[in-house]
Amino acid sequence: MEFFRNLFAKTNGYLVDQLGELGPLIAVGGLGVLLCLIALPTLLKQQKDPYKKLRQERGEVESGKKNGLRLGGKNQKLDRFAQYLEPQDKQELSATQLMMIRAGYRSKSAIQMFNFAKLALGIGGLILGTLYVLISGGGGSAQSSVLTVLIPGLVGYYAPKYWVTKRMQTREEQINAGFPDSLDLMLVCVEAGQSLDQAIIKVAREIKPSYPALAEEFEIVSYEMKAGKDKTKVLRDMGERVGIQDVNSFITTLIQSATFGTSVAEALRVYADEMRDKRVMRAEEKANKLPTKLTLFTMMFCVPPLLVILIGPSIYGIATDLSR
Repeated sequence: MEFFRNLFAKTNGYLVDQLGELGPLIAVGGLGVLLCLIALPTLLKQQKDPYKKLRQERGEVESGKKNGLRLGGKNQKLDRFAQYLEPQDKQELSATQLMMIRAGYRSKSAIQMFNFAKLALGIGGLILGTLYVLISGGGGSAQSSVLTVLIPGLVGYYAPKYWVTKRMQTREEQINAGFPDSLDLMLVCVEAGQSLDQAIIKVAREIKPSYPALAEEFEIVSYEMKAGKDKTKVLRDMGERVGIQDVNSFITTLIQSATFGTSVAEALRVYADEMRDKRVMRAEEKANKLPTKLTLFTMMFCVPPLLVILIGPSIYGIATDLSR
């Protein structure tokens, strides 16, 4: 027993001398990461279920090709860890799935990839921070060493969420920018004698080069209508996917028009005029904000050179007189 105590004390002292006060903690953390890296390949190389393999071979023989009929399925490797990479609460799972859809990620494995990216980048940041502390020798205080290890991990953990949030904002801006033009084109199609379904297909085809996000939403609506889904449910699903107030108001207008039997063309004409007015108001709002935003940069880049030009000669003359 005394031997193990002496060995532990010597090891602890050696780690403190080499790595600083956090030497034992860094060693334990590095050992844990090493064990996780050793166990990860074993978990990923699990044997395939023979019944699943048989069903897959039968499907390939019946279809006559290697790939299945479904596209965008779940990642099989990540699907093994679905209970760890997907929220178990249904409400939280639905919220995360809706966030990924609004960001443009519609595959079944989007949530798993999102959580896996958070986990991998977080662990990678911790490893980089630990390596930096080890290479630099841990000369700073214990608090600075802990922050050096934790900050890269936190940055890596929250980077995927920041990326998805920026993608959501970009898609919302693109949809807001293209929505008035799409309404004008839809109004032209309806007044030319096309039905609402045909108008949506035409609009999706025409605006795709300029506004791909909005065109994608209209394409989904047209496909669901072709599949026989209820038109009201399809439109409400679009509003939930997009999450923009103007689109939701437009969908409510179409549903009310279909419910009460009023003219769809008239409803589109009124709402298209309103959307054009809103676009002009948003442009005027941005123009009015511009002078306020430029004030800070004007003070930073214009006032100092002006002060140097106006006050510089006087200061130089006063300094020369004092030196005499």
